[in-house]
Amino acid sequence: MLYGDVVSQKHLKNLVHYKYSSLDLSPIANYILQPYWRWATTLFPLWLAPNLITLIGFLFVVGNFGLSWYYSPDLVQECPSWVYFSFAIGIWMYSTCDNVDGKQARRTNSSSPLGEVFDHGIDALNCSTGGILQACTIGYGFGFETCLVVCLATTAFFFSTWETFYTQQLYLGYINGPTEGLLIAIVSMIVSGVYGPQFWKTRLDEFISLPKELGEIELGMACVYGMLLLLVTTQVPVSVYRALKACERRKMSKKQALLNTIPYLLFLSGFVGWVLSPYSISNKIGYLMYMCLGVSVGRICAIIIVQHVTHAPYPQFKFIYVPFVVGGLLSWSPYFGFQFWTPQLEHALIHLLFAYLLVEYCLFISTVINQFCSHLGIQCLRIPYPPKKHKQEVEKEEMHDQMTEITAQVEFTDPIASRTRSRRSKR
Repeated sequence: MLYGDVVSQKHLKNLVHYKYSSLDLSPIANYILQPYWRWATTLFPLWLAPNLITLIGFLFVVGNFGLSWYYSPDLVQECPSWVYFSFAIGIWMYSTCDNVDGKQARRTNSSSPLGEVFDHGIDALNCSTGGILQACTIGYGFGFETCLVVCLATTAFFFSTWETFYTQQLYLGYINGPTEGLLIAIVSMIVSGVYGPQFWKTRLDEFISLPKELGEIELGMACVYGMLLLLVTTQVPVSVYRALKACERRKMSKKQALLNTIPYLLFLSGFVGWVLSPYSISNKIGYLMYMCLGVSVGRICAIIIVQHVTHAPYPQFKFIYVPFVVGGLLSWSPYFGFQFWTPQLEHALIHLLFAYLLVEYCLFISTVINQFCSHLGIQCLRIPYPPKKHKQEVEKEEMHDQMTEITAQVEFTDPIASRTRSRRSKR
């Protein structure tokens, strides 16, 4: 789509009905981190726009992504210790900014539907970039383990976003990714900074006595399998249950809601098949492949949130999964006895794919931002100050209100003055 309006004027008018709703059941978030986030909010000046805070937080992750690429281009080579500590600080700063931006919006009276779209769009991009940092922390390379780590993060975020579209509420359970998940990632990064990523290669039976099959599992993979278990037993089932209950309540098709997950599952299957193919050179440019994944997930989740806040129908993804499904199938062509592309051609096509996805995403997100800002009369990364004339009018109105209040108090305490003023007004 290159590129007209993303949102119709009809649906832009629905922004007036927008109301943010969320439910976070995490005890750690509610009883430990909330006081910290409230304090952190006071550190930001009132002129700093909430969306700019969100962006600053993401830049900490992007900077560390660059460090990971420089020091560990294959995700196997060990980084200097300080790099892992930098990962931990970056994720902590990202989490802080991600939770402070909403408070800053309420503090400066600048809350808007654009804030939710911008915040969730950044979160979607962070799934892959943050996932790569986590993979670099445990040092398994661009193989099955890294694919699983990143795909778990993106899948959890997709289902949360899909659920939000139907329930009209962001739901975070007692154990959730934005709180406990990020804290676990931070702890693992600190551990790698102290002991090195080889710590995660330690077998479980070196810590506790276990049956042979379990004891041979490495600590890093045990953590990844734990993430997978949480995803399939809590995140996805809860999201599906809540979404279907919302469909029932809102008289929407449950079948269609479930069918709407298929494009993402096709996209993810194609990506996994591509990066895990032994005949593909994609792992030699693994960072670029996972950037393709990140931009695509960002694009998918951003349009879902846009449709959510504008009360538009669920988006239909007709083409976004096609390059990955085709790439996944063609990467296995040698298995069936023929070579569709040479390594050089695949290398070039992956670069072209990333360039297309990035340009398309930038055009999409800039169009959405411009449409929202134009319709709402706001700016994305700036809180505009009112002109001086408006300030004077506001001060005049405030003074008038104060005089009215004083007059009312005088009339209440001095009925003679009140009757005299009443006779004068009649004249």
